[in-house]
Amino acid sequence: MPQPSILVRPRIYIGADISIGPGKIDLLRRIDETRSIAAAARAMGIPYKRAWLLLDALNQAFGRPLIQTASGGKGGGGATLTPLGLQLVICYAALEERLNADSTAELEALRGLATSP
Repeated sequence: MPQPSILVRPRIYIGADISIGPGKIDLLRRIDETRSIAAAARAMGIPYKRAWLLLDALNQAFGRPLIQTASGGKGGGGATLTPLGLQLVICYAALEERLNADSTAELEALRGLATSP
């Protein structure tokens, strides 16, 4: 599905400790797709350490893990979203979809401002 040229990508603050935005959500989505923190970081063009720090911040904020990792070895390692991580991605996607659908007039007005002389 092609991305529209104007899109709302919200940043949500829950209390003083939880901040969820497009970067963290995109990282979780990529981990879900690739089953790897390293592959997700590469796909996003960010260092592995940055990805790990974002995930650690989410885990600390929610008080429980959003991803589950397995060490390498004969079967290989990997990472998967926990039910909490998956639910976070689903809720964020629903919010993002609703905000974009309900903001059509405002988004078109903004687009007009960007393209007017």
